[in-house]
Amino acid sequence: MKQLTEQLAQAVVRPRQRNTYKGSFGKILIVGGNAQFGGAAIMSASAAVYAGAGLVSVATDPVNRSALHARLPEAMILDAASSALETAIRQATVIVIGPGLGTDNAALAILKRVFTAIEQTQVLIIDGSAITLVAAHHLDYPNAQLIWTPHQVEWQRLSGLALSEQTVTASQQAASLIPGIIVAKSSQTHVFVGEDVYENMAGGPAMATGGSGDTLTGIIAAFAGQFQPLKQAVLAAVFVHSHVADIVAMNSYVALPTMVIRELPAYLKQLSES
Repeated sequence: MKQLTEQLAQAVVRPRQRNTYKGSFGKILIVGGNAQFGGAAIMSASAAVYAGAGLVSVATDPVNRSALHARLPEAMILDAASSALETAIRQATVIVIGPGLGTDNAALAILKRVFTAIEQTQVLIIDGSAITLVAAHHLDYPNAQLIWTPHQVEWQRLSGLALSEQTVTASQQAASLIPGIIVAKSSQTHVFVGEDVYENMAGGPAMATGGSGDTLTGIIAAFAGQFQPLKQAVLAAVFVHSHVADIVAMNSYVALPTMVIRELPAYLKQLSES
């Protein structure tokens, strides 16, 4: 087993080249946020913007429009149920599906539209309730560069492993049957990439609050849009999220997602120059 380290992240996050523009740093589409869980999509989008994504759009329930514009004017918005969704998917380099999406029929319809429209060259991050929908409805995996970000209960649904059975060995065997990179979130997160297993030593109990997973998803999306190869970008994103939370936790009882998001640009600047 290998460990995620700051040295690994330093090799990924480098200074930006002068002759670039916003399109050079990824076009990210966040699909999620129903009327009840709009905050999840907003946190994911905020993390993507603050982690350096060039362009971020959010396909969400229209009820979230005012909140998103007020909290994150850098992001664009569209109705997830509208015909504009397919156009937005075609224009994106990285698509996130799941934060606050819900598990009702409307959410399932949106998920199926994303799976149908996605192309092989695009990165698709499947998170939260989208994982639950895939498992519950036995959906075929889409043909794309897949990244899965399940917490332990979602991993149980996707892998069939009960929580008590989720050893590293058993999870690695289950992960080998699912295409893509799997970020299995827990108090000791592991990332499964092919035959390799990476253990994240950063992070702690201050992160145990709603929205931490949505924040991680946004950071992964931003890194996937900016850095290559994809494997290294994902590994660096997982480390950065937890390490920044550790920095926040030095002076705070909880590392709220919004607090972690605010600290991202300064830490990434430091990382890029080290």
